[in-house]
This record gives sequence, C-alpha cells and structure tokens, in this order.
Amino acid sequence: MSALLDTSALGKRYRRTWALRDCTLTIPEPSIVGIAGPNGAGKSTLLGLAVGLLEPTEGAVTVCGRDPRRDPAALADIGYVAQGAPLYRGFTVGEMLDFARISNPRWDQPLATELLARSSSATQVSALSPGERAHLALALALGKRPALLLLDEPFARLDPLASRELLRLLMEGAAEIGSAVVVATRVLTDIERVCERVVLLGHGHVGLDGTVEELLASHRLLTGARRPLGRIRGVEEIVRERSSGRQLTLLVRTNGPVADPTWSVEQIGLEELLLAYMAPEELPSPQPPEPSRLRWHG
Repeated sequence: MSALLDTSALGKRYRRTWALRDCTLTIPEPSIVGIAGPNGAGKSTLLGLAVGLLEPTEGAVTVCGRDPRRDPAALADIGYVAQGAPLYRGFTVGEMLDFARISNPRWDQPLATELLARSSSATQVSALSPGERAHLALALALGKRPALLLLDEPFARLDPLASRELLRLLMEGAAEIGSAVVVATRVLTDIERVCERVVLLGHGHVGLDGTVEELLASHRLLTGARRPLGRIRGVEEIVRERSSGRQLTLLVRTNGPVADPTWSVEQIGLEELLLAYMAPEELPSPQPPEPSRLRWHG
C-alpha cells in the first residue's frame, strides 16, 4: 500500500532562496502529525507542495502514491485548510456547503451538516467570527472524507475557547473518517495537545522526526562540572551544550542508560526539547533542588 504522504529530497526555491530543501518524509498510516518550526522554516511550503499548489524545484511528493500536480484525481484524497481559513466571504454557510457538494465527488453531506449543527445555514461568511470561520473551513475539508487532512496554523488568532472547540471538531472528525492529519504550527503547545508524531523543520530541512514518546524517551538533560568532553557512556549524540560558570548543561540523544555518576540526568518536556533544537540559546536550565526547611535548635 502506498504511503499517505511521501516526499523524497523535496525542495522549493524562490529565486535564490530555498524555502525547503532535501526534505524526505513518509506518513505511512493514519496518525496525527505535527509539523513544527519557526517562521520561515518551510512548513507552509511543504503543505503547498503536498496539496499541489506549488511545483517542486527538486525532488518529488506523492499523496497515496500519486503526484497531486500531475494526477488531479489525487486531490480528492486531500483536505486542506490554509492559514486564516480562506472562504468566499460573500457566500452563506449553506451556499458554501452547496459549493462543496458539487465540487467533491465523495462529499459527505450528513457528516458536514453534523459538524456544523451549531451554525445557521443562512449566516453570511463575512459575519462569522474567526473561530466560526475556522470551524466552517475544517468541516468543509472533513466533508470530502480525505485520506490526508492538511492544516496550516489552524489555531492561529483563535481565543482559547474557540481553539478548544476547533480541536474537538478536528479529533472527532478525523476519528470518524479515519484520515491522517498533518498540522503545521509554530505554537508548540498545539503540538503537545494534539499530535502523536512530530516533524521539526529548520532552515528547510527535517531536523527531528519521531513519535512524541520516542523523542522524549531518547533525550535527556545532563548537568555536571564544566570539563573537556569525551565519550559519555549511553550518549549517542550531544545536541546542545551550554556552560554557566563551572557548570555544564548538555542536551543529549541517548542510546542507553547514562552510566557516568558525575552527571545529573533529568528528563525534558516536549516543548523544551523542540525549543532547544530550534533555538540553542533556549536550552533549559536544570531544575534546582527544593531548599530544605530551616530548623530551629534552641
């Protein structure tokens, strides 16, 4: 069976600047994948290439084994919500549903209607709040019953309540149709709330790829006396290092237990881990031990 999304040495250049380069990624089965990275990392470019809006400069991208630009039938397998949930503002909610119904061969009207049960079909799109527009755009994408759902910054500019409601709709809709979901976001808390797997982009490249459990299990913070670094048993790679006075802090990728007793070993949270890869200056400080209580000896 073909992968739902497969890229091979994928690259996109705008004049002399590479927005994405040598990006190789495979999503073999339905899952919720977070594409993380700072602004300019190539997240939106990757989604634009996957949905066929952009032409690769090099490499290849396929959805369910087909090139979305060369084979228009592949587009039926893709649901896409771009940044800002762009919609026809002069349409009503009902007219948007009608347009989607005649435009998509696998359109599921009962599903879309159920997802929009709280919305009036007579309301004009221009009168909807940002949360309501995001809700409508997601329902339209899910109504296609896509094999692959691509979301570009879906929670941006939403208040916490609207964000939580959109998340509920996403989880329920994706479970209903059994699709893979790719969420591109620069907000790391979105990744932690939603995703089972994380792909970190930096400077157009894949810098990190794995399930949340794998990434957290394979990284540790080491703290010890500042010294020349040699081989540390159990450490496969030193990702980042930072010194402060006589103390040295390392973010490491491990391949077993860290057996050297001169290092204090701590776990790291997902947000801290991604920040450390994205911005070396954000390597977190180890948590200081809780101060002992003073006792009065009289």
